[in-house]
Amino acid sequence: QVQLVESGGGLVQAGGSLRLACAASDRTFRSYAMGWFRQAPGKEREFVARLSRIGGSTWYGYADSVKGRFTISRDNENTVYLQMNSLKPEDTATYYCAASITFGVDLRSTSGYTYWGQGTQVIVSS
Repeated sequence: QVQLVESGGGLVQAGGSLRLACAASDRTFRSYAMGWFRQAPGKEREFVARLSRIGGSTWYGYADSVKGRFTISRDNENTVYLQMNSLKPEDTATYYCAASITFGVDLRSTSGYTYWGQGTQVIVSS
C-alpha cells in the first residue's frame, strides 16, 4: 500500500508562488501516474495536473485554469511536486496528490486514482 504525504501549503499573497511536494512511501510509486487535485470549501474536488510515463516519455496535463502557471514534476526519488506561480485568490483550496495504478484510466477524474494523500491547504490572499 502506497502512502502519500503532501507538504508545502500555506498562506501567500496573490501573485506569489508556492511549491507543493508529495512524498510516497513506496519505491514502486515511480511507475505510477500521478495527479494533483484541489477542493475548495463547498465545491467538488477538481483536477489540477497530472503526469504519466509511457515508454521512455513523460506526459503532462493541466486544467485550463492553471495552464501556464502551475508545473507538475517528479524527481528521481519518491517525490512529485506542484510548482504554483502567479497565484490567484481562486486557487485557494486544499490540494491533494494521488497515485494511479491502473493503465488507461481517465487521469483527469478522481476515479482514475487509487491512493490519495491527506491534503495540504493553500490560501491565497487578495
